[in-house]
Amino acid sequence: MPDLEGIGCDGRVADREYGGAVADRSDVVIVGGGIVGVCSAYFLAEQGARVTLLERGEICSGCSEGNAGWIFPSHSTPLPAPGAMRKALGWLFDPASPFYIKLRLNLDLVRWLWIFARSCTESRARRTFELNRELSLQSRTLYETLAALSGLEFDWTKEGLLLVCRTRAGLSEVEEELRLLKALGGEGRRLDGDETRELVPQLSAEIQGGIHYPADAHIQPASFVRGIAAQCKRRGVRILSGVEAIAFETSGSRISRVVATKGDFKCDHVVLAGGAWSAGLVAPLGLRIPVESAKGYSVTFERPDDFGNIPMLLAEAKVGVSPCQGTLRFAGTLELAGLDLSINERRLRAILDAGRLFLPGLPELVRLETWRGLRPCTPDDLPIIGRPHAVTNLVLATGHGMSGISQGPITGKLVAELVSGDRPAVDLAPFSPDRFR
Repeated sequence: MPDLEGIGCDGRVADREYGGAVADRSDVVIVGGGIVGVCSAYFLAEQGARVTLLERGEICSGCSEGNAGWIFPSHSTPLPAPGAMRKALGWLFDPASPFYIKLRLNLDLVRWLWIFARSCTESRARRTFELNRELSLQSRTLYETLAALSGLEFDWTKEGLLLVCRTRAGLSEVEEELRLLKALGGEGRRLDGDETRELVPQLSAEIQGGIHYPADAHIQPASFVRGIAAQCKRRGVRILSGVEAIAFETSGSRISRVVATKGDFKCDHVVLAGGAWSAGLVAPLGLRIPVESAKGYSVTFERPDDFGNIPMLLAEAKVGVSPCQGTLRFAGTLELAGLDLSINERRLRAILDAGRLFLPGLPELVRLETWRGLRPCTPDDLPIIGRPHAVTNLVLATGHGMSGISQGPITGKLVAELVSGDRPAVDLAPFSPDRFR
């Protein structure tokens, strides 16, 4: 094992410590350095496992970096819901729409859309809401615990979540979500237009009302992921950035080593938290997991001094607004376009136009960053967490879609429990990678 003092908190390892030869054996190799990967490493290290984490770029260089940073057990309405296909077809030829599908001749995309359509029933949507809510509730509890760790600062803010509506139709839609949440034991308060503007004075006079969910929270996502990576390092985790896993060698039904761009890694267990790249990595193993990359965008500005701490969803536009320390971030859109990281200016403008429409009281803002990332989305909007039957020492932890930050800590804890053989804190049958077989 290389000298841990030579590993920076970003996970870089100097050539003198790691020269590309076959690495010594680890108990677990984790592929992926986003929130799911680093949380898995943290909880495995807490159990005493020897862990090596491989990240193709830098720690938190993917979709864990520029997202809205929400922990939202209340706003858990799934993407596949009654009426979702009708909306999607209406948005199909509008590249500026909240949900855009770039049509292409791809059998995996056809299969994904077929499963998505089958999932758009009232009973399935309600069950998905309940399952995702449970994961987010468990993560919220873990965030409370992690926020107490010495040296870990990630702007843990518990101001709830505000859904803001410009139209009566939009307000009716979020009221239906509130009714479902209350039936499951959650809480939320319906606001009229004046009450909504009292919370956020910069909102338009056209705002019809909204819903405030007091149980939700938000964080600065990049600070959290990099901070947990630093905590992992202190616990002996070897973090190697700039090292891309390219194949898995097998012996029978087990992975015997991970083949990477800078050497091979022997291990007893593999955790794949590769986000949008996960499906391609396991395809040579005969595993077909329907994970599509869904591009999202965010634009981060300097935060005005008088802007409050409540994150918002601009409901009709599907744009999130997140205040964090000195920044104000606008995030949104879902674009199924494959592993394409190009920036579509039209979609960026749609996010900014929504901000101006809903928040005309904002002053001219100073732009700090434009970002895009690829979210790993499953067609039933449930993450994939578990062991595939065909590969007995592989744990898949991917497909969290827009809920990676909201579900990352509990996913990491569940991964550690699976690897150690402990009984998972959550029934994992609904999240099984074999459910699509």
